[in-house]
Amino acid sequence: MKRVLILDALQRSALAVTRSLGRHGVPVITADETSSALAGCSRFSSGYFRYPSPRLHPGDFISCAARLATSQQVQIILPMTELTAMLLLQNRHAFQDISIPFPDIVTLNLLADKCSLMPLAKSLDIPVPKTRHAEDASMLSAASEDFEYPIILKPGMSWVNSKGTWFRSSVRTARSRSEAEDIVTADPAFSAGPFLVQEYIEGKGQGVFALYDHGEPLAFFSHKRLREKPPSGGVSVLSESVPATPALLSYARRLLDHISWHGIAMVEFRVADDGTPFLMEVNTRFWGSLQLAVDAGVDFPWLLYQVVCDMRPDPVNDFRTGARLRWLLGDLDSLYLTLRDRQYSYLEKTGAVLQFLRPAPFKTRHEVNRLGDLAPFWWELREYIRNLVNY
Repeated sequence: MKRVLILDALQRSALAVTRSLGRHGVPVITADETSSALAGCSRFSSGYFRYPSPRLHPGDFISCAARLATSQQVQIILPMTELTAMLLLQNRHAFQDISIPFPDIVTLNLLADKCSLMPLAKSLDIPVPKTRHAEDASMLSAASEDFEYPIILKPGMSWVNSKGTWFRSSVRTARSRSEAEDIVTADPAFSAGPFLVQEYIEGKGQGVFALYDHGEPLAFFSHKRLREKPPSGGVSVLSESVPATPALLSYARRLLDHISWHGIAMVEFRVADDGTPFLMEVNTRFWGSLQLAVDAGVDFPWLLYQVVCDMRPDPVNDFRTGARLRWLLGDLDSLYLTLRDRQYSYLEKTGAVLQFLRPAPFKTRHEVNRLGDLAPFWWELREYIRNLVNY
């Protein structure tokens, strides 16, 4: 079987891919910029390697990854973040005989860049929040003048380059004009490139996850977020597999079919309280709660591996609904943020504690701590405690 190198081994998605491929007998090695990492501790990782920081030293990272792929006889590389995927695709010449299951960089950026995604979605009649484009921080006032607060401020790209160094941008919520001005002034992501001003949508996040083989859809999956970190909207800490609603599935297919997508994608929506879905973004990589899809019967890593190896997997048309996935330490963080936030009442905080203590026992699985592969959880717990002590 073809040997796989999984980058960004600190990511929970990397752990899910490592476990999936390892259980199918695929030889896997993992790598990241730290001396040890979450996926590197898995019993399914046959070796762990350290590379220079792609954020701080992108050129050295590419050189090291190319040498590692050659020395370890790697035939497939799977990056887990937008940054490493983008760097690999920009330096495709350094990996001539190695499969990197992504489209070209131009196609990828059509979805990864939110400033291009929103106009594309509107042209395809896909609902998006009320949106204004700002080229730089000086345009905030004009872009936000007809919005009611709170508003959402979104950098165009998830990773931004400033003076040769990459840094992760984040979506910010502003509850007042002064707060919005403070955000765009203090956060370098809003001065390094274009950004969006969007209306705030009350509701829950819901994603449609897809695998395409050069424009041909092979698998879809859907879940809804039950709890997030931070609670107002962010990373999923408790999610549940649900049937893909016809509207969400139709919008996701319309978008991905239009550009003849190849590989993995997560099309993320915010479903308003009245049931209206709004496109938020598209993740052009494996997502954090990937393990939920695998548990529910859509083994995306194994399906993608088969695509790369020309094994022609059968399309997956069904999956188990009602399965839940919990990121335990992330859920603990979410609870802490809820308890310290003054906007939540005493009753709401009490309810949050009870919900944390009483997960649905027969349909909830933990994302990281699994009996057959516990070492990653002990690693994560040690890092969690170390960060608390050093806080």
